[in-house]
Amino acid sequence: MPLAHLPATGRLSRPPRRAGRTAGRRPAATLVCALATVAALAAASPAPAETGQAAADPAATVTAADEASTVKVSVNAGVGLGTIDKAAFGVNHALWDSHMNDPEVTGLLGEAGVGMMRYPGGSYGDIYHWKDHTAPGGYVAPGTTFDEFMGSVRASGSQPMIIANYGTGTPQEAADWVRYANVTRGYGAKYWEIGNEIYGNGHYGSGWEADDHPDKSPREYARNVLAYAEAMKAVDPTIKIGAVLTTPGDWPDGITGPGDSADWNHTVLSTVAGTIDFAIVHSYPGGATADEALDRTARLPGQLREVRRQIDRYAGERSSKIGIALTEVNSNVQMNSRPNGLFAADTYMTALENGVFNVDWWNVHNGPTKVETVDGDTDFNDFGLLSSGGCVGDVCEPTVNTPFHPYFGIKSLTKLGRPGDTMVASSTDSDQVSAHAVHRADGTLSVMLINKDPLNSRTADIRYAGYTPTAQAPVVHRYGRGDTDVTRVAATAGGDQVLPPYSITTITVAPHAAAASVGAPGTPKTTAVGSSTATVSWTAPANGKAVRYEVYERLGTNAQLLATSTTTSATLHNLPPGSEHTVNVLARDADGRLSRPSEPLTFATTAPRDSSCLVNYRVDSGWASGFVATVTVANVGDAPINGWTLDFTWPSIGQSVQSSWNANVTSSGTRVHVTDNGANAELAPRGGSTVTFGFVGTNDGANPTPTTFTLNGTVCRTS
Repeated sequence: MPLAHLPATGRLSRPPRRAGRTAGRRPAATLVCALATVAALAAASPAPAETGQAAADPAATVTAADEASTVKVSVNAGVGLGTIDKAAFGVNHALWDSHMNDPEVTGLLGEAGVGMMRYPGGSYGDIYHWKDHTAPGGYVAPGTTFDEFMGSVRASGSQPMIIANYGTGTPQEAADWVRYANVTRGYGAKYWEIGNEIYGNGHYGSGWEADDHPDKSPREYARNVLAYAEAMKAVDPTIKIGAVLTTPGDWPDGITGPGDSADWNHTVLSTVAGTIDFAIVHSYPGGATADEALDRTARLPGQLREVRRQIDRYAGERSSKIGIALTEVNSNVQMNSRPNGLFAADTYMTALENGVFNVDWWNVHNGPTKVETVDGDTDFNDFGLLSSGGCVGDVCEPTVNTPFHPYFGIKSLTKLGRPGDTMVASSTDSDQVSAHAVHRADGTLSVMLINKDPLNSRTADIRYAGYTPTAQAPVVHRYGRGDTDVTRVAATAGGDQVLPPYSITTITVAPHAAAASVGAPGTPKTTAVGSSTATVSWTAPANGKAVRYEVYERLGTNAQLLATSTTTSATLHNLPPGSEHTVNVLARDADGRLSRPSEPLTFATTAPRDSSCLVNYRVDSGWASGFVATVTVANVGDAPINGWTLDFTWPSIGQSVQSSWNANVTSSGTRVHVTDNGANAELAPRGGSTVTFGFVGTNDGANPTPTTFTLNGTVCRTS
């Protein structure tokens, strides 16, 4: 979106984002894993303070009301969700920010574990010319040159994410920037985006992004991405090139522009998937309140999974080499509030757990736009993590660089995990409490519990699988009401940890037994996939000797053993046709102990190659939150059919049918049941006739294509 020019007062605002619809709550699950013995968390005495005694915790006494609101938490250390990347926790800097390189800012971001800084700031990326440090039409603050920015990057120990100017620049200008950064100055700048939100150039009717190209279509953008990549990698072939995609379910996803044959993502990926190193998406879920935005974090897993499906479709075997970066995120409502601090922590971890290697908050400083009161605090609706010191009328923000609540939400993540640590599966049985868990490199295991209820405490009953904690009290950190920083507090007496209203609580336990003597296997990959089988392979652990490997499928926080092997490959059998599966490989040492899980692998089996029916599902048009689809059914068997039913399941919980024609369509949850309308009940054999029906659907979030259709109980081929 466009950024307002900096007025004389030094204040700046970012225009409101398009608000999505309220997402449904995430389904609860309390699951027990067959991997290992489940051990309950025991805590008999308060934890010793890291330096002195832990702070007194007014919520550390379990009351009868707390007992009545116990939340069951399941953590499975045997189900890996991936490793936290060095670039995982990021922020956006911007050229209009004269405080960008304040030493105090660099220190605060370092304390919050920030490992990535994006430059030169959103839509400014498409008007910025690095050689003369100008942004025609925008304001450039003093002290914000590329070299000054890189000074802060180096001082904080992070790395840059740089937006190469697509809108008003050229491939040569971008290549010269790479040469200056990595050859002349030796900065080692690895990640380069080709433009920012280029789909906002007016091609779909809404234009905030500068784009001087006469042709503003996605195919022109894709063609130029190839030109930029060629020029930039000719200077430094080690850099990573990112292309802009739309976020599934958010405007303009699903819209086919004038003169186009497909929407933005499919057009761009069909051209660049063989070249790019990462895909770029942004997320501003919106809503009437920050609480509504916090609920919409539940949309992210489906949205990110659809991005990966699209990459898989066009990149094929190269898909595993293409990462996903969420280079802008904010709730876009009540942005300095405590619930937006919870949103920050929840969104960062949800995105990372679902395949993103980098998340960048929008942004470090911005400016106040509207004053309101949220949870007893003054909220300035300022996108910044830190105060810019601006005013709205007579109401002014606190001193420049004072952290707002989202800063502490991000800082809380330093108590959960660091780069190199393994994210593992976790869940709760409450839609008011979200969970994230990390098996740390030092052997400890941390669980972050976010209580989104503004009124009521919860008591967390944590059950572990694949990990047995010691009986000593856990180390507990909290950010909640009354806390001025992420604070070490005493563990709740009696073992179950109390979660105050509107709080982030992180509980860290130590292992009871020694770790396995063998490391995690390498990331698995598929070498063959059929309709009911898949063969996966992996590399042996870098340390230790494995005597056996076990392949487990993730089922929430549960895991199902699919295969064992004494070699570095295995064939998985009896998989349903057209189904998705996420698996981890674990190694077992000579003492029978299981290693940490490998990185996850998600794959889909194919539709059956031989079937007596054939189904074609086609989306005719879409508008981000809705679509029109046509389904064609053929009987390719030898016997005629008189009277038919077709069943399929939506891949996303946000998909539904609103109206239909040429058939009777009913739904129950994600299951769709279709019957003939009497006039089209007959299907001639061997493709002699077909039936076509259509419907209008809605999607709250991603809109993936159903993968499995059954006609009168027979699984069909798809085309």
